[in-house]
Amino acid sequence: MRILYLDCFSGISGDMTVAALVDAGADKLYIEEELGRIKLEPYSLEWKRVMKRGISSQKFDVLLDPNHPPKHHRHYSDIVKIIRGAGFNDRVTALSLAIFEKIGMAEAKIHGITMEKVHFHEVGAIDSIVDIVGAALAIDSLQVEKIYSSPVPLGSGTIHIDHGIYPVPAPATLEMMRGVPIASTNYALEMTTPTGAGIISGIVDEFSKSFPPMIVDAIGYGAGTRDLPNQPNVLRVVIGKIDPFIGKWQVTHEHLAGEHHHQEEQHHHKEHQHNSADEDTFESEHKLDSDDHHSHEHTHSHHHGHEHKH
Repeated sequence: MRILYLDCFSGISGDMTVAALVDAGADKLYIEEELGRIKLEPYSLEWKRVMKRGISSQKFDVLLDPNHPPKHHRHYSDIVKIIRGAGFNDRVTALSLAIFEKIGMAEAKIHGITMEKVHFHEVGAIDSIVDIVGAALAIDSLQVEKIYSSPVPLGSGTIHIDHGIYPVPAPATLEMMRGVPIASTNYALEMTTPTGAGIISGIVDEFSKSFPPMIVDAIGYGAGTRDLPNQPNVLRVVIGKIDPFIGKWQVTHEHLAGEHHHQEEQHHHKEHQHNSADEDTFESEHKLDSDDHHSHEHTHSHHHGHEHKH
């Protein structure tokens, strides 16, 4: 089975996800060609290598045409129609809609409205649609069958959005984190965006603090926009496969406990053997002492007899 692990030590966003997956080997040409199916305002894609605190990373940006500004407000139903009408394969369509559904449900819950009435502000912008569909296309390109993720740091502080100044994580982001393990962070900034939260809550199958048992095939680094003071602002993705024999290579806690128990048993057995040997030695020495004593007595009697002869 081919698997993907999202190592979100610096958070996650849509553009970081696409960039990291392409860096790990997703077909960039396939992604670009398929994205051309989306009927939206004109845009272009920019790919470049950047350094993030010593790590060479892929950077992905959606460049908008200033002469054709995007519609910042789109209904959830509009986005569903755009994706369904694009003619993607079933996997790409399902992944894309799963991500948008999570975002739509969170927005509806926060604003107290139905899904149909949800207006996508930042997420409805063209770059967010491209990020989400691009991530789905990249996963499809890599033929990933199961997706894992690390716990996700959300950030802290405040952020300016259409509704005003909001706490970080944004309410919709936090809503999507229900049931998802989150990690603490000291950074007063947004480390996980609503799009990133949609990816995590919408398509991740399992969460793991450490890497799942796997044979690593490819690794990719997707750069974020900011530079963090003490760590690289990148999303690391690891592509690999689960090997049917990998269980035989693993050293599990149960195995270690069993081995320790076995060693203790061996130690007790050796101690028992040693004690038995000591007892045998004591008995032998005691017997030897007795024999020596009898022999000494016999010799002593013999001397007496000899003296008697004199």
